[in-house]
Amino acid sequence: MLERLANAVLFQLGWFACVMGGNSLWLLVALAVLVIHLLWISSWAQEGRLILSVVLLGTAVDSALRWLGVFDFKDLSPLIPLWLMLLWALLASTLRHCLGWSATPLWRASLLGAVGGPLSYYAGGQLAGVQFPFGVLPTLIGLGLLWALLLPLLQVMAARLKPALDD
Repeated sequence: MLERLANAVLFQLGWFACVMGGNSLWLLVALAVLVIHLLWISSWAQEGRLILSVVLLGTAVDSALRWLGVFDFKDLSPLIPLWLMLLWALLASTLRHCLGWSATPLWRASLLGAVGGPLSYYAGGQLAGVQFPFGVLPTLIGLGLLWALLLPLLQVMAARLKPALDD
């Protein structure tokens, strides 16, 4: 129970550091959150593959959304900003911990994704100055549908990418 609470608090701290700080030294706070998670709650051996896989998938998904014009960031890079990539790593750190309850049955992850995904993007977008060129409501509905599929996929990845020691 304490582990899950600590994981949730660390995630929120990292989320705010990323969203409020953007690509600045505040990212060091988010990196510190990830390191604390790996030292205190889990380990790189237990979650390294999951974190890397989620960052790669998340970067691809959000970069595709950026390319399609769903998001408008201030920078001109074809990929999403570094702070958003780090948010994906932080999200990966929650899948087996404070969000573990959503893994079974998978409809929980789908419901959480449908509601929590768009809310996180909306709040983050407001704080980080990300624009939604297609309008807020259509974007949030689209993100809700996407995250209703994406979070269950992430939970399946979390289950399948456990190290052999857990088997």
